[in-house]
Amino acid sequence: MRNLADAIENFIIRQLLEDREDAVLVQRNELADKLSCAPSQISYVLSTRFTPERGFMVESRRGSGGFVRIVRVMPHELQEENCEPTVHDLIEHWAANRLISRREKSLLQYMMEILDADEAKKRAVLETAITKMTERE
Repeated sequence: MRNLADAIENFIIRQLLEDREDAVLVQRNELADKLSCAPSQISYVLSTRFTPERGFMVESRRGSGGFVRIVRVMPHELQEENCEPTVHDLIEHWAANRLISRREKSLLQYMMEILDADEAKKRAVLETAITKMTERE
């Protein structure tokens, strides 16, 4: 039997595939009701399975009318080839698809350029930067 986290992840992935879009908008409570689980379990899956390393960005707004927007940010070509995109690939893709502004692109590229680290460390820094950029105050 599959575990609940797998079921939640598969449901969201199916939504992305069925809609043939690079983004899906869901309401955490409605999704939890539909899958017979707690909203915190949805949050857990979003934070562990839908990460920039895995090709996703999650934007969340809490409160009444709150939503979760899951955006596929890894270029489809790289997903199909099972390649790990570089931080440069990700930044270029995000900018080309207007997920980040030109200014954010320039700042992120500069940050990656001056960061004296391997690709894994750069990816971790990029993930943190994107998370901070998408947080709601």
